[in-house]
Amino acid sequence: MNLFKFFRQEIVAIVERVVPGLDTSRITAEPPREQAHGDVATNAAMVLAKAAGQKPRDLAERLAAELRGLKAVTGVEVAGPGFINMRLADWFWIERLTDVLREGDAYGSSDLGGGRRINVEYVSANPTGPMHIGHARGAVTGDALASLLARVGFDVTREYYVNDAGAQVDVLARSVHLRYLEALGDAIGEIPEGLYPGEYLKPAGAELARIHGPKWKDAPEAEWLAAFRGFAVDAMLGMIKDDLAGLGVRHDVFVSERGLVEDGKVQAALDFLDSKGLIYEGVLEPPKGKLPDDWEPRPQTLFRATSFGDDVDRPLRKSDGSWTYFASDIAYHLDKYRRGFTAMIDVWGADHGGYVKRMQAAVKAVSGNEADLDVKLCQMVNLLKGGQPYKMSKRAGTFVTLADLVEAVGKDVVRFIMLTRKNDAHLDFDLDKVMEQSRDNPVFYVQYAHARCHSVMRHAAELWPDWTAVVEHPDAAVLGRLLDPAELGLIRLLAGWPRLLETAAETHEPHRIAFYLYDLAAGFHGLWNKGKDESRLRFLIEDDRELSLARLALLKAVTNVIASGLAIFGVRPVEEMR
Repeated sequence: MNLFKFFRQEIVAIVERVVPGLDTSRITAEPPREQAHGDVATNAAMVLAKAAGQKPRDLAERLAAELRGLKAVTGVEVAGPGFINMRLADWFWIERLTDVLREGDAYGSSDLGGGRRINVEYVSANPTGPMHIGHARGAVTGDALASLLARVGFDVTREYYVNDAGAQVDVLARSVHLRYLEALGDAIGEIPEGLYPGEYLKPAGAELARIHGPKWKDAPEAEWLAAFRGFAVDAMLGMIKDDLAGLGVRHDVFVSERGLVEDGKVQAALDFLDSKGLIYEGVLEPPKGKLPDDWEPRPQTLFRATSFGDDVDRPLRKSDGSWTYFASDIAYHLDKYRRGFTAMIDVWGADHGGYVKRMQAAVKAVSGNEADLDVKLCQMVNLLKGGQPYKMSKRAGTFVTLADLVEAVGKDVVRFIMLTRKNDAHLDFDLDKVMEQSRDNPVFYVQYAHARCHSVMRHAAELWPDWTAVVEHPDAAVLGRLLDPAELGLIRLLAGWPRLLETAAETHEPHRIAFYLYDLAAGFHGLWNKGKDESRLRFLIEDDRELSLARLALLKAVTNVIASGLAIFGVRPVEEMR
């Protein structure tokens, strides 16, 4: 039960009775900014006063009088210019605890998405080498977001776009050819500038030497380039898939850029836009500020991006006549739309920030304004050790590989830490900090709460072997013994989980779950510490089985929600800390 949705419905019903005929779409019911103000706050009087022809405060008093009649409401206050704050009865919170216990893993799931199809594209790194630490953030963000959206009722497709048609894959082929020569016994010396220097290309070169022998050793590039390019892309994509599997990241669909080009879909997409009058030959204004040395006012094939919210129209052909990356990306997103996706999310690196408006304009154009594209930009990850910049290995040439990071701290730590900041904020990943057993390490703090709960449960099984059966079907009178403010506060946190899930899904912000889980863990640890100081608040009191069962029910609910949140993150909850 999303209690805030429930009370919004109650408030709307009262408004329609007190001041009928008003637009109630802007009414909200949400937690007050400060818990001391109550349990549920509404802006109803503020947003309806003008249409109702009343002062906000006067309308608020009228609505408050009606709200006081709701069964679960114990107090209503009008604050400031007309906000309404409500306090709820303890029994109402106890009922929410029974919701958590009854629904188990499904608690918080909803039909918000209504089965609507949504495409989440993430990672989409160039297939030129292994994944690095920067890719990890986008991979985890996209994967967790996809899980979150599925949890609230969307039909999610997880997609990877393989950028295998640009100049970078020709560079890859030449780099692998050099390693092929090396495998045949040639002394290759220093890797020439402009080629990929990483040793990760050695296995691909060695495999080509095994398969073909010296066949391509003295052949001109034109003869071997295509074969080496295809082999190298497949090898690198296999390496990428292995790296992602090590992180627990999966995709449903892999789409090849080269496949789109060879199938004629790029040309078809541009023909489609041209038929709509959205492509023309023109000369762009010079860029603002200092002109680049290579800029010249030349006629170009342009897309009318400004007709769909972009700042300038965008080129579709390079000076050599080949398509720009943007042209291929237009075709790719048209392909998504024609596969039935009107809702699309792309997770990109922060260096693509200048590309967002043009791509959103393109999606509007190819879909006739039917499709929406949300782009989540992931900022850089700074790898530290003891607060200082740290480089783990040189195997990849110039960057820290994802595989090295996962090997050092484990996939669960990597996944959780990557979600502890909003995607567009810089993230420091300190190898020492993430292994600390302290509240400053959020993954430990949350896992420790889950493990502590299970420790209490194991002890309970020694005292009362049948406790789980009792807790699975709790008696309201028994749960009603949870009277301490810290216990009720923990129940309030649990009751907020359904709203948190829907809000995080609506805003496409999975990091909100990390914040919530930390707060829930803090609420539990606070209650644990109170029990150490006050014996009456201990979870297990041998001469009071009923109260102990009530507290065990609370702990069971806490573990349910923590495990549920960690599942969305792709993190395994632990029952013992080792």
